[in-house]
Amino acid sequence: MKVLVTGAGGQLGCALQTTLSNREVVALTRAELDITDINEVRAAVTAHRPNIVINCAAYANVDAAESDEAGAFALNAGGARNLAEATDTLNIPLVQVSTDYVFDGLGDRPYHENDLTNPLSAYGRSKLAGEQAVAAINPRHFITRTSWLYHHQPANAKNFPKAMLAQSHRDIVRVVNDQLGSPTYAPHLAAAIARLIETDAYGVYHLAGGGQTTWFELTWRLYQLFKIQTAVESCTTAEFPRPAKRPAYSVLTTIKEPKILLPDWEAGLVEFARAVR
Repeated sequence: MKVLVTGAGGQLGCALQTTLSNREVVALTRAELDITDINEVRAAVTAHRPNIVINCAAYANVDAAESDEAGAFALNAGGARNLAEATDTLNIPLVQVSTDYVFDGLGDRPYHENDLTNPLSAYGRSKLAGEQAVAAINPRHFITRTSWLYHHQPANAKNFPKAMLAQSHRDIVRVVNDQLGSPTYAPHLAAAIARLIETDAYGVYHLAGGGQTTWFELTWRLYQLFKIQTAVESCTTAEFPRPAKRPAYSVLTTIKEPKILLPDWEAGLVEFARAVR
């Protein structure tokens, strides 16, 4: 199987290249392929003729998207649409990676694939628009929603665990304790996608770390793994205002077959800590 990965310089792109090392992988960074340019997209897909395309390219700065909604939509929706058109023309399946932020977080149980979406932020709206474009244009699609993604690669990756490690020199860090989600270690997601693309069971899938936790608990466990003595103090979302509104509850679960379950979020954090040391 020949796999074309867009956004290959990001966290999931790096993880996929490792996971799919036994396959032929064409890994294109944003500098090598701008998916907002339909001509570039058509040329790349036509030249490489992959068996499947995995779109990891994304505008992922949730807060910046609030003041740059056009930029977020250009990449997350327009780029996805371009890939859907190019792959559909050549009968190539497309994996579109999406997010828990397509939900409003007002539920009281884990969200499954058939739950109604209602994004609260520009980022969430742009990712949902990307899902809708892919589903409408290319029937051979896998839409994979994930949650709170992080990885130790690339070296300049920006994610929550790395940010908390960077703050560990302080005496106290204050961390939000009223947002619940499913932290997902990128290599675990990459392994799940690798299993999924071996099937032709097209549709929407939730692929996120098992269980649920808060940012506060995640930080506490991270510091425990690194034997960091910094005190972790709980705070509310209201005490830590950000430009983009986050869903208070965005735990993901799956009811779709094949039911692909990722390891528990704590197992991912342990692997992350081992890799970073």
